[in-house]
Amino acid sequence: MATTDNATDPTTGLKSTRVAVLGPLAVLGSSTCFALSFSIIKWPGTSGSVIAWWRLAVSTVFWWIFLAYRKRTHGTPYPSRATWKVVSPAALFFGLNLAVLFTAVTRTSVVHIDFINALAPIVLAPLGQLFFKERPQWTALRWGVLSFAGIAIVLSFGPKNGVATLQGDLLMLIAFSAYTSYLLVTKRARSLGVTTVDFMAIMMPVGLVTATPVALAVASDQFIPDNWKTWTSIGVLAVLTGIIGHGFVVFAQKSVPIATISMIQAGQPAQSAFWAWLLLGESIAIGQLPGMALVIIGSTLVVLTGQRLSARDVA
Repeated sequence: MATTDNATDPTTGLKSTRVAVLGPLAVLGSSTCFALSFSIIKWPGTSGSVIAWWRLAVSTVFWWIFLAYRKRTHGTPYPSRATWKVVSPAALFFGLNLAVLFTAVTRTSVVHIDFINALAPIVLAPLGQLFFKERPQWTALRWGVLSFAGIAIVLSFGPKNGVATLQGDLLMLIAFSAYTSYLLVTKRARSLGVTTVDFMAIMMPVGLVTATPVALAVASDQFIPDNWKTWTSIGVLAVLTGIIGHGFVVFAQKSVPIATISMIQAGQPAQSAFWAWLLLGESIAIGQLPGMALVIIGSTLVVLTGQRLSARDVA
């Protein structure tokens, strides 16, 4: 039987280079999707945990329609029992994160939420080394200092959008821990060969297991939305984050170190402020503009430097 020598196959190097380039760009795209989502969540004025639950439910329908279409047209089988077992832990963490995060947004200040989220690179870099023997691209990650400086400026000079409470901060810490765990378990599933489509199709329905108790406990009287704004918000979020945003993250997990993913996502607060100004009319202070520029420049340099290093390693 003929074999292919990957070391001398030019298509192998080309494919690896393409993945190295597309991975960071996918993370950057997902960050934009998530930044947009906060304005969409706030738009109808409905409980965030309810929107989170219905977003999961609608996304589940979308992904399983696609699986059925794929099976009918290409004969691709549905995810196996083994795949369900590998993906389910990540899905449970994801559902918990989504429901608690959307609840925390209404219980504490945006400043506290963004600063807690900004801890992700610090936590994930050593965990990536510990669990996956990753070698973070420290040359690229050093540009993240600009993003952190920008975040500090954006949040310090911004208007106060809410009142911080101990309860809200504790909820945000739970959401942060759940999301960190989700990224780690997702990395393991992807390293075992689970495809993006199979992963997403399992994550959405299983995530409902942990999202449902939170939604019922927080807003059982609003569980069935009764206005078109809420349903529109749910539909847009199902596509924007439930399919595109999280799909990009899962795709990137195959090739991008966890620390790099979290550093690129550090630019999300500045994007969130911009979209809130554009879509909701929320004010942006003049003093925030330099910070937003630093966040964007820092995140861009992380991506570009990481791409150059990955391409050099492949070559």
